[in-house]
Amino acid sequence: MRRSGPANPAGDRHWRGSVRFAAVCALVFCAMSLLVDWDAGSLTPLRALLWSLLSAAVFVVLLPPRVSAGPGWLAVRTPWRRRVVHTDVVTTVRQYEGVSSHLVLQDVHGHRLELDPRTLEANPLLWHELDTGVHRALEHGTLRHGTDVLDRLGHRIDDETTLAVLRASGLS
Repeated sequence: MRRSGPANPAGDRHWRGSVRFAAVCALVFCAMSLLVDWDAGSLTPLRALLWSLLSAAVFVVLLPPRVSAGPGWLAVRTPWRRRVVHTDVVTTVRQYEGVSSHLVLQDVHGHRLELDPRTLEANPLLWHELDTGVHRALEHGTLRHGTDVLDRLGHRIDDETTLAVLRASGLS
């Protein structure tokens, strides 16, 4: 059965650039490794394969998750799995600070996902889809924990958007 929704859901507009960056880093690592091994005179086909596999691992580690959203859902896709949360029935929203700040959302179906809040800050359409769904969750009474987290995040996103508009118009 197909889900109803727009043909083009909102997505992370910086994702492709981040994938290119990950690919360039992996290719540079591969080239430098092969070059150093070749210069040392110890490059063999097996070692070249090893350097290529390590470069592929570097790419996978640097590959950012792909975040997309539509009416009533938010999805995070990694190379291994896809996590989807129904935003209109979210029960809990938590934000963990530290070296890698992340937002954790859980819905009434038990689905859970984690994402970097900077992704929402950089993509107003993703934030709009999440915020709209969360307002429906508040109306339904399913959101029990995390309204303060979303309020803080919303204010931060609104402040950054306002500053960006002021900078673009030359007023700041």
